[in-house]
Amino acid sequence: MAANGISHVNGTLSKVITCKAAVAYGPGQPLVVEQVQVDPPQKMEVRIKILFTSICHTDLSAWKGENEAQRVYPRILGHEASGVVESVGEGVTDMKAGDNVVPIFNGECGDCVYCNSSKKTNLCGKFRVNPFKSVMANDGKCRFRNMDGSPIYHFLNTSTFSEYTVVDSACLVKIDPHAPLDKMTLLSCGVSTGLGAAWNTADVQTGETVAVFGLGAVGLAVVEGARTRGASKIIGVDINPEKSIKGQAIGITDFINPKEIDVPVHEKIREMTGGGVHYSFECAGNLEVLREAFLSTHDGWGMTIILGIHPTPRLIPLHPMELFDGRRIVASVFGDFKGKSQLPFFAKQCMAGVVKLDEFITHELPFEKINEGFQLLMDGKSLRCLLHL
Repeated sequence: MAANGISHVNGTLSKVITCKAAVAYGPGQPLVVEQVQVDPPQKMEVRIKILFTSICHTDLSAWKGENEAQRVYPRILGHEASGVVESVGEGVTDMKAGDNVVPIFNGECGDCVYCNSSKKTNLCGKFRVNPFKSVMANDGKCRFRNMDGSPIYHFLNTSTFSEYTVVDSACLVKIDPHAPLDKMTLLSCGVSTGLGAAWNTADVQTGETVAVFGLGAVGLAVVEGARTRGASKIIGVDINPEKSIKGQAIGITDFINPKEIDVPVHEKIREMTGGGVHYSFECAGNLEVLREAFLSTHDGWGMTIILGIHPTPRLIPLHPMELFDGRRIVASVFGDFKGKSQLPFFAKQCMAGVVKLDEFITHELPFEKINEGFQLLMDGKSLRCLLHL
């Protein structure tokens, strides 16, 4: 019996498993929940039983096929999840069947020059986030197949819209056996990305000021991170007036709806803060919003952190000379967390109540209603819709 009262699946070791998955067959087409085959894990791979998965804007972007070069079908999307280990492949020693785990799209092998770079980067030479990757690193093949034997491609090192999935061990984190797995799903992406951006990338300090552009799950996780660090002013910016209610519940001190003011947002923020905020976070994936976020920071020391997913081929709308006034602009991947090294402690902090995870799960649905969950996200009605498998 595994943690959380979930029985370990017996008799599946080294065998192909037939299970349900939500398969994307084309851009914008409804996901098809159907039977697929999942192969056993190969060397340094792990097969896990997914218990909970949630829907992120990155899944939505991939489903829509917004970046044409990333279109690969049929494909199993999904990258926020939690579950238990079903079996491990040759060479995996840091986890075993029955362990509680969280998959991560930005892996950590622990051996490459990037992983050994201390605090210089949280990227990995082999298992970093790669939206173009659609097969396993071990042999360049898929572990998913349709019932006719044809391959189904992988997504973001994880492919969690399936009852079972196979991931590289570098992309899987073992967490406390007593951790509530439904909430731990949020650590796979949204909460870790936003909160980590405040804690690790910006390193917000007590009394500093913050502006968050886009109050989706990632943006609100930034708010949570800034709140826990004691930021004196946290300004939330969103064109959806309903986001102010959720933002206030999590920790914003002020709310700006760009449609309700007659001056540019950056001018309003500069007026409110005496010259601009210490840190702005762009969480909308919109270049015009990015420029407003950059201009809302204080000259001399302001920093803008990019978290939004931006479609190609458009470029940053900044002139190089604008950086000579002391402002900086950076991007943050997975909140600069090193997944396997740091997420287990972060999970314990969440269990201890340092971070409020309950506020982020706004809807829960059975897995079969995944298309309804996508619609909730598109309609701006959900932060995270948790799917039960």
